[in-house]
Amino acid sequence: MLAAHYESLLVLISITVAVLASYTALDMAGRINSSQQKSGSWWLAGGALAMGIGIWSMHFIGMLAFRLPIALGYDLGITFLSLLIAITASGFALWRISQPTLPLKQLSVSAVLMGIAIAAMHYTGMAAMRMTPGIQYDPLLFATSVVIAIAASGAALWIAFMLRKNTPNVRLARAGAALVMGAAIVGMHYTGMAAANFPEGSICRAAVEGVGPGWLTIVVCIVTLAVLTIALLTSVLDARLESETAKLAQSLAVANKELSQQALQDNLTKLPNRTLLEDRLEQTINKACRTNTRFALMFLDLDGFKAINDSLGHHVGDLLLVDVAHRLKNALRAQDTVARLGGDEFVILLEVKDPEDAAPIADKIVRIIGLPYHINEYKLSVSTSIGIAIYPDDGKTRHDLLVNADAAMYHTKAAGRNGYHFFEASMNTNAHNQLELMQDLRLALERREFRLHYQPKFTAADGSMTGAEALIRWHHPKRGMVAPDNFIPVAEKTGLIIPIGEWVLDEACRQMREWHDAGNQQWKIAVNLSALQFNSEHLPAMVQSTLARHRLPPESLILEVTESTAMHDVEASLLTLNILAESGVNISIDDFGTGYSSLLHLKRMPACELKIDRGFINELERGSDDAAIVTAIVALGQSLNLRIVAEGVETEKQKDFLTALGCNDLQGYLMGRPMPPEQFLAAALAVKAVSPGA
Repeated sequence: MLAAHYESLLVLISITVAVLASYTALDMAGRINSSQQKSGSWWLAGGALAMGIGIWSMHFIGMLAFRLPIALGYDLGITFLSLLIAITASGFALWRISQPTLPLKQLSVSAVLMGIAIAAMHYTGMAAMRMTPGIQYDPLLFATSVVIAIAASGAALWIAFMLRKNTPNVRLARAGAALVMGAAIVGMHYTGMAAANFPEGSICRAAVEGVGPGWLTIVVCIVTLAVLTIALLTSVLDARLESETAKLAQSLAVANKELSQQALQDNLTKLPNRTLLEDRLEQTINKACRTNTRFALMFLDLDGFKAINDSLGHHVGDLLLVDVAHRLKNALRAQDTVARLGGDEFVILLEVKDPEDAAPIADKIVRIIGLPYHINEYKLSVSTSIGIAIYPDDGKTRHDLLVNADAAMYHTKAAGRNGYHFFEASMNTNAHNQLELMQDLRLALERREFRLHYQPKFTAADGSMTGAEALIRWHHPKRGMVAPDNFIPVAEKTGLIIPIGEWVLDEACRQMREWHDAGNQQWKIAVNLSALQFNSEHLPAMVQSTLARHRLPPESLILEVTESTAMHDVEASLLTLNILAESGVNISIDDFGTGYSSLLHLKRMPACELKIDRGFINELERGSDDAAIVTAIVALGQSLNLRIVAEGVETEKQKDFLTALGCNDLQGYLMGRPMPPEQFLAAALAVKAVSPGA
């Protein structure tokens, strides 16, 4: 027999290729499993090609490492056939492990088929040498090589199937498995090579007619390594792209979820907002219509919330709303819905069998909401007014149910608050009137329906007139004279108080300009500022431009700000008041004694007068404590060098008491009622005629 030996470098290269081909096979299996059906087919074809070339190259390089004392060569046709067998076997293996399951029976059959194919590839490659006489194989080693091929195929299939999913640390596991699979493939090859015996005098016919091993070794090594490297890089980059796409998709899903929550959820209380409420209300109506059942819709409004919000600040009001929402959620069943419409308004959807079932729940809510709240260092109390509408008795649409529940809620407020009422048809008249009033109010400015009446102010000491307070009146074309108490709250709620307030200031300054031109330069005009108007950042500029437009001296204007408005946000109020005062405008603190003033804050405010609330003046003659309160207010104002104005003076006794107490100015029906400007000048002349020294 001819003595054979191996080139050590090529043996090492063949082992490296075997391990690299094994890892490529495992990685391709993972890509096929994670890809969609269409792209998975491409990965199967590409994987079969790369894996087949890798396994075949390992065998072929191993054969190129084989040396005999005769010239060797390889038949290209037979060599190419062995390559096709390798690619086919690889394709079969990748297809097998891409299936959802791999039972033991199928694994065994697949291992036999693939092992025989690999053995066929090896021995076909050996036949490409076209030896004469033919190669003699040792039966035991031959059978051993086939068994190794089958066992290696079975192990490779099972390992690839188990590692096909991209779990944590899967690449490290694939690297370890590739070493095992590579060793098995190498073992099969070199066992098969050891089984081959070459008799003395053997000739390799392919050495003359085929391709020599010299340059073929270099080409096969370079091409194989390039194919496997490209396949691995493509797989890795595709996996990374897929991972980034998955992360992006997950981020988009989270962002969409957050946007959906923001669109359907109240940001403060985390309750459903108006949009989600309307959707659930529509679904509840459809369900009740199908099943011929009823449900209740409750409209809630907090009593006393505005006073807390104005006096203690929005941050305290917000915390109070959060606590109220928490109590409402805990008081209701899982199938009920509580939503916040905005401000201090809440709506509850209740599943009830009979209308009467809503009463105990409403009573429970009234009781729970009325319990004390501990917000920061404050102990607060609010109550709730509830209106209840029943489907379908009180409405068959979303709009009708909400409007009617709202009407019932306002009826509860009018009846004394802190309770509930079921809707009745008569309540709709008031709700309709409110809606009409709101719509007419939007057109009142455009139609010039507002008028200013002026109530004179007098010096307490000598009774001389010091000026007037501008008071708005609405001459409605159908309703007649609408009292301010009936439309000012609506104007504040809708924000229309801003343009209305600007018109009042402009008209009052225009009128005062006329009176100054008539010789009454000592008069001053007082104008009330609403809370919304006072909080507007454009207020100082608007006041200054109005004064300039009518050529009115700033000291001729008194801006009246209620105590609660001025104390709502002290620092912001001080900033606004200082700007106004520096421009020369007089500042008056209106309704003094009804709010929560701090003497420290009051001392810092650039006010020139305090105006005592009429509520204290009304009770002066009834022996109440109001006389002591008024005395204290006058003393406080005098100590701060402020003028003291008392409004609501209606009797001589009140006038004498306030004058003796030291009030500077008086205002009330006793001296003069609010009147149109055309009457005001005549009344002023009459007062001047009877005043001392006239």
